Amino acid sequence: MQTLTNPFNPITLQQSWPLPVKLRPIVTFGAGSIVGDAHYPAYKKGGFPIAGLFDPDQAKAGKIAGEWNVKAYASIAEAAAVENAIFDLATPPARHADVLRALPEGSFALIQKPMGSDLDEASEILRICRDRNITAAVNFQLRFAPMMLALKDAIAKGWLGEVIDFDAWLALDTPWSLWPFLADLPRVEIAMHSIHYIDLIRQILGNPLGVHAKTLGHPNHKVAQTRTSAILDYGDHVRCSLSINHDHKFGRKFQACEFRISGTEGAAYVKLGVNLDYPRGEPDELMIFPKGGSNWINVPLQGAWFPDAFVGRMANLQRFASGEDKELVSSVEDSWHTMALVEAAYQSSASPATPLARKPEV
Repeated sequence: MQTLTNPFNPITLQQSWPLPVKLRPIVTFGAGSIVGDAHYPAYKKGGFPIAGLFDPDQAKAGKIAGEWNVKAYASIAEAAAVENAIFDLATPPARHADVLRALPEGSFALIQKPMGSDLDEASEILRICRDRNITAAVNFQLRFAPMMLALKDAIAKGWLGEVIDFDAWLALDTPWSLWPFLADLPRVEIAMHSIHYIDLIRQILGNPLGVHAKTLGHPNHKVAQTRTSAILDYGDHVRCSLSINHDHKFGRKFQACEFRISGTEGAAYVKLGVNLDYPRGEPDELMIFPKGGSNWINVPLQGAWFPDAFVGRMANLQRFASGEDKELVSSVEDSWHTMALVEAAYQSSASPATPLARKPEV
């Protein structure tokens, strides 16, 4: 933590990741909506060259290839043969391991979150990467959103003091129908959505000692889980909780998607706008009550979670591959711990709560 000598100036906070000088072509596996809606717009904005993509559904691959003027490969082997590529796995979690096994030894890869369907698959992915010397990161891109880079910079510079409270509060009307494949998954809310928040909390607070969690569905639909309450145990000094409800279908007025972070000497408020009125979203917000200050100060944001976080995520991997960055953020070694926390949350949810004592009989 730095010694503070000047007044808090929000425009000095980091909001973007440096772009690489040396660029590698990107080869994508998968042709789902995330590729055309997020990956490729971000790569275009960042100036990253896209070589092409492969998907077993050749019609889907051809459609995206035509829209972005890239090649649609006929097989995994053809896609994996592109030299000096960054391999971008936009595949379902259960397919990650198969694609990684097909990549050349010594490759660089970006894996769509989650890192497998469960902790066993995450451990298998970790073993494959170790055995084949594959340098891989997981696409926990929220870490690279402008609002989160600025938040973490403010924390690192001491403007909040020591962070001792972290609250994530979501009350949304999430359009699950946009992702029909989720209807058949046994794990949804934590594994596919709140994993972003859990991962970011880990980056800020470190690994918790454990977790108390309950995740459940809703009687109005068949998605496995859409509501979660969780407490991450950081001992007797730090409090961290998540309250997540994707079924608040009662108008925008009292909906929310926000983090409230309190330190010993300052605080922060974050609004994650993309989740409100998804996919159009609303602007993100970051406000800081800095150490020594007397009021909340708005941080003018230069970008949004979508697409800028995807730019930063790829930039870090490209820079690490070229030696420009010393740290690979969200490496598979680090991301395994996020998967372990997710697994613990599901185990907690399936376990009985502490029962209440029975009233003595008369």
